[in-house]
Amino acid sequence: MAIITYIEAISKGLWEEMERDQSVFLMGEDIGPFGGAFKVTKGFLQHFGEDRVVDTVLAETAILGAATGAAVVGMRPVAEMQFADFVTTGFSQLVNNTASVHYRWHIPCPMVVRLPSGAGIHGGPFHSRNPEAWFFHQPGFKIVAPSTPYDAKGLIKAAIRDNNPVLYLEHKRLYRHIKGEVPETDYIVEIGKGDVKRSGTDISVITYGSMVHMALEAAEVMQNEHGVSVEVVDLRTLMPLDTELIYGSVRRTGKVLVAHEDNITGGIGGEISALITEHCFQSLDAPVKRIGAIDTPTPYSPTLEEFFLPNTKKVITALQDLAAY
Repeated sequence: MAIITYIEAISKGLWEEMERDQSVFLMGEDIGPFGGAFKVTKGFLQHFGEDRVVDTVLAETAILGAATGAAVVGMRPVAEMQFADFVTTGFSQLVNNTASVHYRWHIPCPMVVRLPSGAGIHGGPFHSRNPEAWFFHQPGFKIVAPSTPYDAKGLIKAAIRDNNPVLYLEHKRLYRHIKGEVPETDYIVEIGKGDVKRSGTDISVITYGSMVHMALEAAEVMQNEHGVSVEVVDLRTLMPLDTELIYGSVRRTGKVLVAHEDNITGGIGGEISALITEHCFQSLDAPVKRIGAIDTPTPYSPTLEEFFLPNTKKVITALQDLAAY
């Protein structure tokens, strides 16, 4: 085991898969000599060469279209969007072409799109987006969102080996703030399987990405200061959802908070809430509660951004409301 950061885990996962499989190659803006905007691919060009670490033009449509073409002829491209926000430029390629390849032609489309997402870095409205809900609605994608270095490495390796297009949401605020133990041996985290990060008996928090850490902090406060036992379920995969894990947690606790950083309206928390209501209604002792960002663009001002985003304090308040119901 090695203790490494979240961003190091992603980098190591990419490196190992490129060493393991010659069909894996990287595409993106400034990923070569510069090593990527966040230095995930630092040193890759020197080791793997320019045929496998491809510095692209500033055109997300071209990157995603080329990646799709490479995937359908047997390569395993990993396309990086410098910021997840910029995927909108290539939205048509992904939604109209990539997502429907298997449905239309009955062939694999093994590609990964890395999406550095999320706020909390004072990046303003063009560098802070959480785009998962757009693609959650579109059949044909798998979507993963790791919260820990262990999961980050295991899921990038699993995504590269998968024969479907996988959208890999990596939260920028976690890059160098979160460390954890990661095996130095080969392993994957199975796509479609969530994880109970903390067991509890009174309330379930269903969450993913950066919100997992806020939920764990809030759960600690609720246990120590209020005697309330909170279970924290890390989805890890958003599509397909691990509904068995979700329903099992809800039936154990009877009260549920669904938490995500994305804007509350139209976020995937609404779908999770509907599924819980439909399948676990008899087990509920309170209405399902949701927490997310306010329905505005992400502010640039640190003070406004803090007000805009969900945080540990807001999670605690929501948990207190549920406990008192």
